[in-house]
Amino acid sequence: MSKLHSESVDRLFEVIAGLQTKDDCYRFFEDVCTIKEIQDMAQRFDVALLLDEGVNYQQIAKEVGVSTATISRVSRCLNYGSGGYSEAIEKRKAAAK
Repeated sequence: MSKLHSESVDRLFEVIAGLQTKDDCYRFFEDVCTIKEIQDMAQRFDVALLLDEGVNYQQIAKEVGVSTATISRVSRCLNYGSGGYSEAIEKRKAAAK
């Protein structure tokens, strides 16, 4: 079981899973997170998308504006993590069809 797992985190994820629209997400995350935290999460997902497309680290760093250490961390999660990035990327691809 993940070290992250707790009743409190369960409640948070249940609320997030229940958000219906982008506007719902904007309102909730603007209240829960700092703007920088939201931007950092968005950048990490952008990195994951580009890694999935086979873009190299230098190009990603230039395009997204993150360090190669951040890119490496996202890559490690893509390759050896719990599968969250991969699942989200696949869902995004399926929705785009």
